[in-house]
Amino acid sequence: MTDSSLVVDLAFWGCAVVAVVFGALVFVVDSMARATYALAVSFVATGGALLLMQQSYLGVIVVLMMVMEMAVMAVYMVMFMGMNPALMPMSMVHSHRTALGASLVTFVVLGSGAVLVPWPERRGAPSPDVTEALGRAIMESHMLVMMAVGPVMVATIVVGVALSTARTRYDRLGDDLDQTPTDPPLRGETQRGGRRRDR
Repeated sequence: MTDSSLVVDLAFWGCAVVAVVFGALVFVVDSMARATYALAVSFVATGGALLLMQQSYLGVIVVLMMVMEMAVMAVYMVMFMGMNPALMPMSMVHSHRTALGASLVTFVVLGSGAVLVPWPERRGAPSPDVTEALGRAIMESHMLVMMAVGPVMVATIVVGVALSTARTRYDRLGDDLDQTPTDPPLRGETQRGGRRRDR
């Protein structure tokens, strides 16, 4: 084993450990914002592992898509949720027994399939440029659809946020939440402008 291959192997296993650890932290941390960024780190490490396996196209796509998605998600949570649960401590796990049972069954089924099912033998030779071939296989026949879906998704997000935030606590109390409100709070809203927590 050469020094370069040893470095690649160590980097791969480092990315694998980071991906698993931060994936688990999603269910350990006590706020939605922390869970979002933990998931982003997990996906970045997964993308790094793909890059180390010379899957350049998939690795870059995973990193770019997930980092942008998680960043936008966290920003919207902090800005627009009434009681700001993105920063307030809250449980990130629900239906513990059901979720644990489902995850164990899924792991056993997928693991058994990967180990017991006979893998097919390669037929033919791989493309000279695997990244180009993969990109064409994924995007060539669907490029027009993807180009149309992108603006529609952005418009949906903007309209959804506009409709759901007709009046926020920042409108009533100012940017620093220290102004005297000029109108009474909405039903279920405290004098500080946040939503009451369910008991």
